[in-house]
Amino acid sequence: MDPLRGFVSDGRLVRLPARRSRRRVVLEHLVLSFEPGRRFPEKEVDVVLRAWCEGGETDHVAVRRHLVDEGFLTRENGVYWRSGGWVDVFA
Repeated sequence: MDPLRGFVSDGRLVRLPARRSRRRVVLEHLVLSFEPGRRFPEKEVDVVLRAWCEGGETDHVAVRRHLVDEGFLTRENGVYWRSGGWVDVFA
């Protein structure tokens, strides 16, 4: 079974799972939108997350907070960078 099923559809976040283990799987999928080693101003992070959340139940600000709280993104002085998640080193 696809762990994203029911949460991500057609490139959009439908909703975040309540269960933390499932939510982490969805967040790990979303953080792939951010290139490792690159710094992102908050406005750019918001543009990416708004696109994911468009038409869904979850606010982009809540998703951003979960990404930071779960260690997928790190934030300092309004700048974000990817600090977690799977990275394809052969891509």
